[in-house]
Amino acid sequence: MAITVNLDVMMAKRKMSLNELSEKVGLTLANLSILKTGKAKAIRFSTLEAICEALDCQPGDILEYSKA
Repeated sequence: MAITVNLDVMMAKRKMSLNELSEKVGLTLANLSILKTGKAKAIRFSTLEAICEALDCQPGDILEYSKA
């Protein structure tokens, strides 16, 4: 089982760069990059909420569960 992070897909749909999202959410580029590449081990609900607000989406648009 695996959790896939589709942050890059949502950013492309919203035509938003990593720099722009970083400014809106208040996270460093490094932390957003780790999340975007799926290397993050955890995400705070407050961070997920801020990303969803900035991208006008739902958590399920960003995180996807699949059985391996």
